[in-house]
Amino acid sequence: MHRIALVLFAVLPLAARADDKPLSYWVQMAPGGTAEARAVIAGGVCPSIVSFKDRKGDERSDTAMSLRAPATPDFPFVCAGPVPKDAQSAWIAMSKAQGDAYQFMLREASRSAAVVPLDPTNRLPVPHRDVERILVLGDTGCRIKDTLVQACNDPAQWPLPALAAAAAKLRPDLVIHVGDYLYRETPCPDGNQGCAGSPHGDNWPAWDADFFDPAAPLLRAAPWVIVRGNHEDCARSAPGFMRLLGPLAFDAHCPDHLAAYDVPLAGLNLVVMDNASAPDTSVDPSVLPTYSAELGALADKPSPSWLVMHRPIWAAIKGPLGLPVGGNQTLIAALGAKPVPKPVELMLAGHIHAFEALNYKSGSPPTLLAGHGGDLLDSPPADLKGTVFQRGDMVVKDGLSLPGFGFLLMTRAGAGWDIDLFDAKGAFQRKCTFAGGRIDCPAPGKAG
Repeated sequence: MHRIALVLFAVLPLAARADDKPLSYWVQMAPGGTAEARAVIAGGVCPSIVSFKDRKGDERSDTAMSLRAPATPDFPFVCAGPVPKDAQSAWIAMSKAQGDAYQFMLREASRSAAVVPLDPTNRLPVPHRDVERILVLGDTGCRIKDTLVQACNDPAQWPLPALAAAAAKLRPDLVIHVGDYLYRETPCPDGNQGCAGSPHGDNWPAWDADFFDPAAPLLRAAPWVIVRGNHEDCARSAPGFMRLLGPLAFDAHCPDHLAAYDVPLAGLNLVVMDNASAPDTSVDPSVLPTYSAELGALADKPSPSWLVMHRPIWAAIKGPLGLPVGGNQTLIAALGAKPVPKPVELMLAGHIHAFEALNYKSGSPPTLLAGHGGDLLDSPPADLKGTVFQRGDMVVKDGLSLPGFGFLLMTRAGAGWDIDLFDAKGAFQRKCTFAGGRIDCPAPGKAG
């Protein structure tokens, strides 16, 4: 009886009214490695971040979130605030009473021998000091563009809600999204039941339908590293991206390019590059100096570093006669004849809607592609070995692609990483390893 009373007493103070709940909330890693909480709210008063340094709720810190972006006819208010580095738990509190309830709940839980469930209402994921499990996904939205229409209402055709729920159960320490969040660009055609009722355009209803609502379980599971994709360029949904997910202070003017920045982790440095404006099949001379400088600057990064971007430099799709073709012409030209500098040990990207693992014959680090998170899938060659990319002499030493929707989970394993591949329902597909400068994906049943 005592345990039942404790459970109810701990949870009842958190029964939130509609105006006590943000429309969406999450934590993303900012340049320099600080963690920033974001909240989309209906009202104009930003909430507070209530955090605790211990598990008893005794060392409390209240940090007022500030207004990041004002409301417009298309978007609600967006608030932001830092999550303390030493926080062991944190919540968004829309009122002082709600913050007091969180503290009371923690104290009761710590004083009782009974296990008191911690109500997840408005609970924020806090950064891990040692990131051991990194979940990677990308290209997650549902495509509605003129006559190219995906069945957003069919879980088999657009799996992001189930994928995010399954991925959250794996309890990652960090999530990396390699870009492309919003694909609902034009109205659903009349009479098409596959996407009937879908919002469209660069506005909150479309962003919520395509990303924030279906991704909510995963947004609450861990902090995120957010990469800008080409669907977030200035011709598409950049204003919404900059308002909601942009790494810098919100600016209503659309920047074509965001400067590369570092997210330092314990024993690993992530370099996040915005290459949304780097054309794939042609060379844009106007952006070459920018990308040449950023790629050259990789030589001065800490080792080990991973280069995290949307468009891969070298990855392949199935071309005429089934032959592999690809390679980003602008980025290849920006590199010149040089490999990606050695402090970079791995490249993570999306853009091609498939999973790919590629090792190269040159000195450049391998690539992992995780562009199979929800949008219409591409058809890559099953065997990528020997792929030769235009402009330059880059050749794939060996590589693997897999069909279907999914995501990957990278787990530290000594000096390397295990890479577990999952389908959209969270079923394990295959294991790869990253160690010694290469990715190995042995056939199931064979030793690595």
